[in-house]
Amino acid sequence: MDSNEHEHVIEVTDLRRVYGGGFEAVRGVSFSVARGELFALLGTNGAGKTSTVELLEGLATPAGGRVRVLGHDPYVDRAAVRPRTGVMLQEGGFPSELTVAETARMWAACTSGARPTEEALGLVGLVRRAGVRVKQLSGGERRRLDLALALLGNPEVLFLDEPSTGMDAEGRRDTWELVRSLREGGTTVLLTTHYLEEAEQLADRLAIMHDGRIAAAGTPAEVTASQPSRISFELPPGYFVGDLPPLAELGVSGHEVDGRVVRLRTRELQRTATGVLMWAARAGVELHRLDVRAASLEEAFLRIAREASGAPATERERV
Repeated sequence: MDSNEHEHVIEVTDLRRVYGGGFEAVRGVSFSVARGELFALLGTNGAGKTSTVELLEGLATPAGGRVRVLGHDPYVDRAAVRPRTGVMLQEGGFPSELTVAETARMWAACTSGARPTEEALGLVGLVRRAGVRVKQLSGGERRRLDLALALLGNPEVLFLDEPSTGMDAEGRRDTWELVRSLREGGTTVLLTTHYLEEAEQLADRLAIMHDGRIAAAGTPAEVTASQPSRISFELPPGYFVGDLPPLAELGVSGHEVDGRVVRLRTRELQRTATGVLMWAARAGVELHRLDVRAASLEEAFLRIAREASGAPATERERV
């Protein structure tokens, strides 16, 4: 067993994947995931997320670079890695005529050390639907079944590919709580998702992919901190932006004026908001349409994707 397994459960170094015709889907990707950590891999469609995860799952061999899961090459040493991992694909492809319980029992028969099927279904709230045929499940319920089967073997490493797609708000929140509890129990999770809120809520660290490469990486807070926070308000009648304290003294990095509405950008949100509100209090005025927003992962994602593609920023991103 590799001595690094205790620290880094997943290690990816200069990973490359090339499809027929020479299309390079993954172009020198490197990252690591520690034991008990949840790592989210984000990106636009075609960024290379699924191509990368399939290499980690041992479904293909890389064209270049190195990947290790639990200290092993997941493709060459599949027999050593697969029993210790759980995989939730974007689409399970289960026989539609089988019931939920029959599907779980069939899967359990192919899983080493499988937990009781009722226990697995209970984790995802499907016990009451055990007798229902797969074809009668909603899209969200099918995703719950996919997750239950990925958890049958009590995996040390869990790969989740778009786990909450098709779920309603309640199902998504329940799934998040389950994933949190798994992580707290020591399971290492690698997640791909289009729901940026999901990554923001769950991930210890994340990477944003674009065009087969990692464009940004870090904790959600670190990636978000690359973007300014925003404050906007409507100036009272008779007041102009020049009546505000010097914007540089408020920590403002940029501003726009649209009629009577002022929009400020800042990387020192508390300082700027405090200065603006103290000015309003001294002036004895009320700031209508006041909106104070910290930078979001969505804004960071959009800007990083645009910068990586060379496209100009949108008005929303500039503001």
